[in-house]
Amino acid sequence: MNAESYATLCDEVVSVVSKVYIGNEEVVRKTLAAALVNGNILFEDHPGLGKTLLAKAFGRALGLEYRRVQFTPDLLPSDIIGTKVWRQNLGTFELIKGPIFTHVLLADEINRAPPKTQSALLEAMEERQVTIEGDTMKLEMPFFVIATQNPIEYEGTYPLPEAQLDRFLLRMSVGYPKSLDDEVGILKARISWGKDDPTADMEPVMDRGTFLEMQAFVEHEVFIHDEVLKYIAGIVREVRKDERVEAGPSPRGALALLKVSKANAMMNGRDFVVPDDVKRYVIDALAHRIVLGAEYAFEGVSGREVVEAAVKRVPVPKEFEREE
Repeated sequence: MNAESYATLCDEVVSVVSKVYIGNEEVVRKTLAAALVNGNILFEDHPGLGKTLLAKAFGRALGLEYRRVQFTPDLLPSDIIGTKVWRQNLGTFELIKGPIFTHVLLADEINRAPPKTQSALLEAMEERQVTIEGDTMKLEMPFFVIATQNPIEYEGTYPLPEAQLDRFLLRMSVGYPKSLDDEVGILKARISWGKDDPTADMEPVMDRGTFLEMQAFVEHEVFIHDEVLKYIAGIVREVRKDERVEAGPSPRGALALLKVSKANAMMNGRDFVVPDDVKRYVIDALAHRIVLGAEYAFEGVSGREVVEAAVKRVPVPKEFEREE
C-alpha cells in the first residue's frame, strides 16, 4: 500500500472515532498521528470532556487491546506492571501481569499517584519493556500511553517531574465544545446511543497487523529533506536561546517533532514531510518540555508563547520534496 491508501484508512479511523468523540476532530487526528509513532500523549484539561471515551474509541477503531488504570494515592507500582506470586501447590513463582501489558493504556488522573508509582510507567513509555523482580519483558507492539490530568485541581496531587513530562510525545488540551451545535450534537448522540459508553458497538477499521504496517511505512518510507531537519533543529535551538527559558527541549523534543511530522505527512497522503507538518505539532510537542525562569513563570508567561515566538524567528525552508 502507498501513502494515499494509508491516508484513506486514517480518514476512516478519524471518522469512526469522531462519531463517538464529538466536536474536536483536530484532537482526534493528532492523537492518531502520535499513535502511529507509538507516542505517549498527555491530555491536560478539565474533567468530563471525553478524554477516557476518546482513548477507548481509539483502541476499538484500531483493533487494539485497551486497558485503563485509575491513578490514586494508594496505587502501587505492582498494580500497574504486575508482580510474582508464590504458588505453594506448584512450588514456584507465578507471574501475574499488570494492566500495562496491553496496546493502549489509559493512565487516568496520572498526577494523583505518588512519584514512585508514576515512575513505574517510565521504562514502558521509553523502552517498551517492563522489569518485574529482575526479569525484563518486552511489551507487544504497538504500545502507547494516554494519560490525563486536571490542571486546576492541586489538592492531593503529585506534579509530574520534568523527566516524566519529557516522555510524552504530545501534551494537548481537549477544550470545551467550540459551538452550540457541538454541545447539542453531544446530547443528541447520547440519546441515539441509549447508553453512556457506545464503544462496545464500534466496528474496528483495521486490525493490529495493518496498524503495524502503517507504523512501518511512517518509519521507513516517509522522506524528510535535510532542510526540514534543519528547520526542526532550528526551532528547538531558538526555544533554548530564549532569555525566558531556564531549560529548553532536549534532543528528545526534536525527535518527537520529527516523528509526528512524518506521521502527519502520511495521514495527508504524502511520502515526504513539508514545513506545515512541523508547524501543526510544534506547540504540542515542545511547549511542555520548557522550564521557564521563575520571574517569567510568575508573570504568567507560557511555554506556548515561547514556542510561537521561536517559530516566527526561524526561516521556513523552500526545499522539502524527495529528489527524483
